[in-house]
Amino acid sequence: MATVHSLLEAHGKAAALEAGLDRNIVEAASLYMGDEDGAFSFVYSGWAQCALPHRRLPDDAPWEISADRVRLVVEPGRRPSHDDGPLEWVGVPFGSHARLILLYLQTEALKTGSREIELGGSLRDWLRRIGVSVGGRTGMLVKEQAERISRCRLTFHLQGKTTGLINQSIVDRALFIDDGEEGQGRLSLETAKLSEGFFEQLRRHPVPLEEAAIRAINNNPAALDAYLWLAYRLHSLTAPKLVTWKALKGQFGGGFKALHHFKHKWRDTLNLALAVYPAADVEIQETGVLLKPSRPPVAPRQIALR
Repeated sequence: MATVHSLLEAHGKAAALEAGLDRNIVEAASLYMGDEDGAFSFVYSGWAQCALPHRRLPDDAPWEISADRVRLVVEPGRRPSHDDGPLEWVGVPFGSHARLILLYLQTEALKTGSREIELGGSLRDWLRRIGVSVGGRTGMLVKEQAERISRCRLTFHLQGKTTGLINQSIVDRALFIDDGEEGQGRLSLETAKLSEGFFEQLRRHPVPLEEAAIRAINNNPAALDAYLWLAYRLHSLTAPKLVTWKALKGQFGGGFKALHHFKHKWRDTLNLALAVYPAADVEIQETGVLLKPSRPPVAPRQIALR
């Protein structure tokens, strides 16, 4: 992946495209390299190992996915129905908007040192800063994912540990009001409070990320997952490690039935993540992906938490 960064630096975007490189990779790498903000975000290490679904599931369906060290189970929440009938399923969070909201919540909690986080205008400003429009249909999609996050319950089973995040909500408290359009109990984006258990795990095990990288791949949930995983995994290695395609499918391929379908698709996904992580030393092989010790996206000296 050094080729795309070298070409962009020496000759610009047109030369990289003329060289036959994938346009999505060129665009992501160019956007990343052109960023001068230097801002960073944080995510709990569990999310860097196990991720939410990429697409909508049936509203009453739970989500489960495993990695070597962690198994994640997300159970959908419920809300009052508009006709005072039985509680209705909300569904588990999914897609890129859910991931971005979670990144915002975790970043703000660590930067402020508080479990209570302002949403509303602050969330919208952050989304705009990383290139996400918050008006019209996109605004409704963001609101929907915020409600799904607020109502779901999750369990991180930490392999080899006596305790984990057991039956925890991500959010302890959010403001729910009748929005006057779809009935009672819809989420008003004003404030949220992370659950104590989730906040404690986040404080103990944060993974720093570059906002420039998030901005460049903000609409691709699979690439976001791959970037988080590389940011968590590479800098902790002391020697190269091969991760097989079968293991990768178990961790990232919940939506694929056949291994060869996942393998074909995830090569492109990984290359897109590498486009926004130039320091990553990764080799795609026939049997899997070889990870090599690499510098983290954000150097420890750049991080100054209050």
